[in-house]
Parts: sequence; structure tokens; C-alpha cells
Amino acid sequence: MYKVKNSKSISKRFKITVSGKVIRRKASRSHLLQKKTTKRKRRLRRISLVSKKDVINFINKIHCL
Repeated sequence: MYKVKNSKSISKRFKITVSGKVIRRKASRSHLLQKKTTKRKRRLRRISLVSKKDVINFINKIHCL
């Protein structure tokens, strides 16, 4: 039987919690930060959950996480 591979890009961007939820980091935090307010940048630091509908799309590719 062949080795089941996961998608490397997905495995770098997403993580699965103990309860089985998928977490991700928010976008727009890498550059052009001087025009963004401090409050906005502070909110972008947080991690957020991926919605259940989106998890269904790539659940087969993250089984190796």
C-alpha cells in the first residue's frame, strides 16, 4: 500500500485542536502595517477557527496533521 501524503501547504497553515476544530491565523498581518490602526493589528494577532463548511473542503488533505 502506498504512503498517504498530506498537502504541505495546508499542513503549514492550519492546525487541529484536541477537540477536532481547525484553527488558522488571520491575513493582512505581514506588511503595510503603518496605515493599520493599533486596534486592528491587535485583532489580527488572534487565531480564529475555520468554519465547518470550509473544513469539509479539505478534510481529506489534513488527516496527517
